[in-house]
Amino acid sequence: MADKDKNPKKGEGADAPTPDLAAEAAEAAEQAQDAEGLVEAEGPDVETSISDADLSFLEEGANDLAAERLADLQRLQAEYVNYRNRVERDREASRLVVIADIVKSLLPVLDDLDRAEAHGDLVEGPITLIAQKFRSAIERTGVTRVGVKDEPFDHNIHEAVVQLPTPGAQSMTVADVIETGYQLGSRLLRPAKVAVAVPPEE
Repeated sequence: MADKDKNPKKGEGADAPTPDLAAEAAEAAEQAQDAEGLVEAEGPDVETSISDADLSFLEEGANDLAAERLADLQRLQAEYVNYRNRVERDREASRLVVIADIVKSLLPVLDDLDRAEAHGDLVEGPITLIAQKFRSAIERTGVTRVGVKDEPFDHNIHEAVVQLPTPGAQSMTVADVIETGYQLGSRLLRPAKVAVAVPPEE
């Protein structure tokens, strides 16, 4: 009897049951395996996302560089076109200066031909053919005559040698061309010396 009392009954006054360590270890291993599987499943997507971002950044940088190089090329092309146009303008201006200087030195010859023609010396003969060829050569350079009778007086191309009060004149007009003027394009080589008809003074 005494021995029976010394051994408490099952579940009475005894310590709490010992946990099953094997079951807990198995559960922990299963959770770790699930977590590892989740990381493996999500890992490639994360890496792919990062790679796409890097690729997008590189493409954007390449596009910016290409746009910058294109802008530089367009600027250089515009500068070259401007330079070429400027060189062509300078070349043309230089050509006109040379022609103007040559023609100016030949104006006295043209004046002599005009006087000879006015006196009837160029009606026929070898000198007539020479005069025609000479005038044609001058005209081919672009030189034109300035000063025509009865045209309005223009101080930009006319030089008034004398004023003639003329009844019926309403404004200043060229009454007579004393010496023909010449111009090359818009460049005046020599103004025309003219007699100007003006309204009479009242």
